[in-house]
Amino acid sequence: MSPSSPVSTVIVCWIGIDWADQEHVISLKAVGSPTVERLQLRQQSEALQDWIGQLRQRFAGRPVAIVLEQSRGPLLYALMHTDFLYLYPINPKSLARYREAFYPSGAKDDPEDADLLREIVEKNPERFRCWTPEDPLTRQLQLAVEYRRKLVTQRTALTNQLTSLLKSFFPQALEWAGGLDTAQACDFLQRWPSLQGLQATAPSKIRQFYRTHHSRDLQHLDERIAQIRAAQPLTGDSGIIGAMSLMVRSLAQQLQPLLDSIAEFDRLIQTLFQQHPDHSLFDSFPGAGAALAPRLLAALGSDRQRFETAAHIKSFSGIAPITRKSGHSRVVLFRLACPKFVRQTFHEWAGLTVRFSPWAREFYQRKRATGMKHHAILRALAAKWINILTRCWKEGIPYDEQRHLDNLKKRHAPRSLVGFSRERPV
Repeated sequence: MSPSSPVSTVIVCWIGIDWADQEHVISLKAVGSPTVERLQLRQQSEALQDWIGQLRQRFAGRPVAIVLEQSRGPLLYALMHTDFLYLYPINPKSLARYREAFYPSGAKDDPEDADLLREIVEKNPERFRCWTPEDPLTRQLQLAVEYRRKLVTQRTALTNQLTSLLKSFFPQALEWAGGLDTAQACDFLQRWPSLQGLQATAPSKIRQFYRTHHSRDLQHLDERIAQIRAAQPLTGDSGIIGAMSLMVRSLAQQLQPLLDSIAEFDRLIQTLFQQHPDHSLFDSFPGAGAALAPRLLAALGSDRQRFETAAHIKSFSGIAPITRKSGHSRVVLFRLACPKFVRQTFHEWAGLTVRFSPWAREFYQRKRATGMKHHAILRALAAKWINILTRCWKEGIPYDEQRHLDNLKKRHAPRSLVGFSRERPV
């Protein structure tokens, strides 16, 4: 990151945090105070949020600088969306060399490291780039897309439970209820959580149910009712049916408000995305669509100086692997320390571009032919897309597929990748 100190003159408190698996060690020094406060913080999200709340109250929401090691990803990700915190990620090698200047013996101690982290930036703020909060619109969009994804994960867990349960005693419902992640299925399973209850219902009421949910094909409805009448239960054990029916109804009741919340988040995300000045840029990429275009915008943000190069984005997102060399050995490892949601965003987007971008599809097929595994190909493809995305983002211009194909031709890319040019038949 390039040096800059955009907020050094208004910082009211400097904090160094030495991250650990069990506890974080904190060194805190308020501006103008000669006292250095040291404390320990449990490695729990609740404890971290309580501490952030105390800082907000103590310093009235004014800027607080936190210095932490760059490699300690999870802590950075937990702090990066808080508006009054200004983060200074420090490369571990920089801290190690700074430590050696004061402790040439090589001694290492957590409280000392927290002090050194705070001092290295507090005394030299102009030499370090501050990770500043995004603008309110971008920050709200970033949180909204993450929260929506968490709700989708909960929805998937509930529908998987329902699927497993229904297969045990009422498998016909998987067809008759419709998709389990729909309002129709929730309504169906709350009314008829068992085959016996459904068969005891008058055909007119069943028809009315489907009509209410916009199924008006009379012939199809008659066939469905005939199937219901002729169906045989998987089990006649009243004990099993009673308990499982109650569980089905309970899961359906939990699923309904979750679906409503996801739909509400979808509306909010689209509203925020359309208001954002960069929405047309991210909308231009193939495969992005209504779901992933806002997530791509949230991944990069609106600060063009936050990431200097595409390589920084690849490392930050976890798309770039880690290479370890020792002697004649070389090992390429999957990067674990990264914001998982951001990595998931690029990974899913790369998969969709295979359907919507000819050159991406050709890239995937060529790699697949060499025996490369599916997810490894998508990570490699995501890395190529990040190169393109970074260029468009930095220059503020939408993506142009034909322009990219022309650039591939100029760089003498494999002939199969540039065969999609308009001047030549596919």
